[in-house]
Amino acid sequence: MSKPLATKSISMNNLNDPPRWNIRPDPQGGDDGSKWNYALLVPMLGLAAFRWIWTRESQKQIQEIKVQYDRDMSTLARDLELKYKDTLTENRRTAALLELELEKERQRVQGYRKALVSQSQHLLEERKQLQKEREVLENEKRLALQSGAAGIALNGALQREEQWHQRAKALLEELEHQLVERQEAFCSLLVPRERRLELEKNLLLKVAKDPVGAELGLEEDLRDIFKNDRYCADLLNMDKKKNGKLMWLYLRYWQLQITLQKHKRAEETLKGTAPDIK
Repeated sequence: MSKPLATKSISMNNLNDPPRWNIRPDPQGGDDGSKWNYALLVPMLGLAAFRWIWTRESQKQIQEIKVQYDRDMSTLARDLELKYKDTLTENRRTAALLELELEKERQRVQGYRKALVSQSQHLLEERKQLQKEREVLENEKRLALQSGAAGIALNGALQREEQWHQRAKALLEELEHQLVERQEAFCSLLVPRERRLELEKNLLLKVAKDPVGAELGLEEDLRDIFKNDRYCADLLNMDKKKNGKLMWLYLRYWQLQITLQKHKRAEETLKGTAPDIK
């Protein structure tokens, strides 16, 4: 009865595993199968031990890297915060200085504006006074022309002073052209400052050397223009004559001045040549 049981045991073993995959015990009852089992168990245990050790070391390294990363990030965040505070403080200091400079410039511009308004009002008053004096001289001229011999003498004196008047007009025309160029250099962002100073120097030399300019006292008026006339048209302006305000007031004032001076010179000439004529 033992043989059928053995056959049945072998048949069940074959159903569990494919053919020739099992390590079958020796038919004679030997122990070679247990050796095969131990031979497979040792590598498996070694592999499991290696995997456990490797996993543990890897986790340890990962933990160290995380700690170092957190430490580096904390240091970097602290450095960035310090730099941010320093930059913010510096920006606030710069903004405060800029606001102070801006306020100084605003006060300076207001001072220039007040000076320009005051100067303009003064010139307008002088212009009105000159206009009145001109009207008085015109009346005196008309009366003198109606008085016969005195009228002839005055007319001759006016004709002699006409040459002086023409020279004065030519000087004013040249000054107008050069003042327009000077104001254009002042308002332009491309013209260097040295060019403007050169134009101003040439203007001062011209009126100082010209007898008409010296007689009319134009040098002091020019210095007043250079100091106070800072008006410029908008950046898109293409007409140079739209720059400046004080200079145009002075030019009109000079025109009236040379006309008045012409009549005064004629009157002085008439008094000198014919003192008995009133």
